[in-house]
Amino acid sequence: MTKKILKPARLDYHDHSFRQQLEHLLTWENVSDDKVHSTVKDIITTVRKRGDGALLDYSRRFDRVSASSMKELTVSQQQLQDALDAIPDEQRKALEIAAARIRSYHKRQVLESWTCKERSGTKLGQKVQPMDRVGLYVPGGQATYPSSVLMNAIPAHVAGVEEIIMMVPTPDGVINDMVLAAAALAGVHKVFTVGGAQAIAALAYGTETVPRVDKIVGPGNIYVATAKREVFGQVGIDMIAGPSEILVVCDGLTDPDWIAMDLFSQAEHDEDAQAILVSDDLEFLHEVDDCMNHLVHELERREIIKASINKRGALIHVPNMKAACDVVNHIAPEHLELSVANPEALLPDIRHAGAIFMGRHTAEALGDYCAGPNHVLPTSGTARFSSPLGVYDFQKRSSLIHFSDKGASEMGKVASVLARGESLTAHARSAEFRIKK
Repeated sequence: MTKKILKPARLDYHDHSFRQQLEHLLTWENVSDDKVHSTVKDIITTVRKRGDGALLDYSRRFDRVSASSMKELTVSQQQLQDALDAIPDEQRKALEIAAARIRSYHKRQVLESWTCKERSGTKLGQKVQPMDRVGLYVPGGQATYPSSVLMNAIPAHVAGVEEIIMMVPTPDGVINDMVLAAAALAGVHKVFTVGGAQAIAALAYGTETVPRVDKIVGPGNIYVATAKREVFGQVGIDMIAGPSEILVVCDGLTDPDWIAMDLFSQAEHDEDAQAILVSDDLEFLHEVDDCMNHLVHELERREIIKASINKRGALIHVPNMKAACDVVNHIAPEHLELSVANPEALLPDIRHAGAIFMGRHTAEALGDYCAGPNHVLPTSGTARFSSPLGVYDFQKRSSLIHFSDKGASEMGKVASVLARGESLTAHARSAEFRIKK
C-alpha cells in the first residue's frame, strides 16, 4: 500500500467543537508584516519623487533588467500583434474562444443610464459612464496568466474604458508571448514591462511615461497586494485577494478521481491555497482521500499540493445537504462546486459564494479559463459582501436631479423641516427661497 503523503483535516458537523475546528482551519495570516509595509511605502515614495528614473532603477534591482529609458520597458501594439501571430495555432484558437465567451457574458452586465419623470415635472435619473483609464497588473516570471489578462481587460473594454494600461514584470527580460497575445485580443492599449509595488505606484500617481489611472485591478504577490492597499483612495482597486479556495459539495455519486483532481486544481496554486470537500457520505470521503494520495504523484506541482492540503485542506462529513449548505455559507468560498444530482435544488440555500459551479461535469477549471463568467472572485470569506469582477467595476454612476418649479416648492418644505432639525440654517433657507408663496 502506498504511503499517504496527503493528510487533510477530518471534521464532523456533529462534533461539539466543529465550529472551532472550522474557524481554525479557515484562519489565514496575511504575511504583509511591518517590513513589507515599510519597503512598499519607501518604493511608493520614491516613485512619486523620481518617476521614470525610479522605475528603471527598480527594474534593474528586482528584475535584473537593464534599461536606460522607459522606451525599452514599453511594449508596442505591433509587438502585441506579433506575439499573437507567433504563438501556436492551438493556443491562439483557445485564447480566441475564451475571449469571445468572456466578452459575450460580460456584455450582459453593461448598465444603462435612465431617467424617470414625476407628476410635478421633476426628473430624476442616473447617468452611467465608463472610467477614463484603468491599470491592469499581470504577474510575471514563473507565474504567467494570460487568462487573467482576458478576465481583467475584457470587462473594462466592454464597459467602454478609453485606455487600459497593463503592467507586467519580465524577470531577466523574459517576455511571455501568450500574455502579450492575450493583451492583443483583450484590447489593451499600453503595456509596460514593470512589476512589483513600483508598478502599482506608477499607475496610482503617474510618471513621465506611465499615465495615472482611475482604478487598478489584477493579482500579484504580497508586495503588490500591500501596494494596492496603500494607494487605495488615491485610486480604486478591485480587491485585496487572499489565497485561492475551492469548496466541493458532493453527494457521493461523482467519480472520486474527478473530485480529487478538482481539489488539486486550486491546491496547486500555492501552499496557502485551500481545498475542502463536504459530503454526507462518509465512505465517499475515504474514497476521495485514497484517490488524492494516488493521483498526486502524477502532478508536477505535487509538493505545493502536499503543503496546501496538509496545512489547509479538509474533508468534512455532514448529516445532510442542508447542513452542507450551512457549512458553505459559513465559509463563503471563492469557488463552490455543487457536484450533486440536482444542484438547482441547493441554490435557494446558498447565500455566500464567489462563483457556483453546478453539476458533476462542471469543473471549476472551466471557469478559470473559458466558461465566460469572471474568474476574479472574492476570497477569504469576503463573498459575504463582495462579488466577482465585472463590467460594473469599470463603470461609474452619477445621480441626475432636475426639479420643476412645482417640485422644488413641494420638496423645499420637506427639506426646510429636515435642515432646521439638523440646525443647518443655510440649507433650510436655500430650499425655502424656492418655495412658492
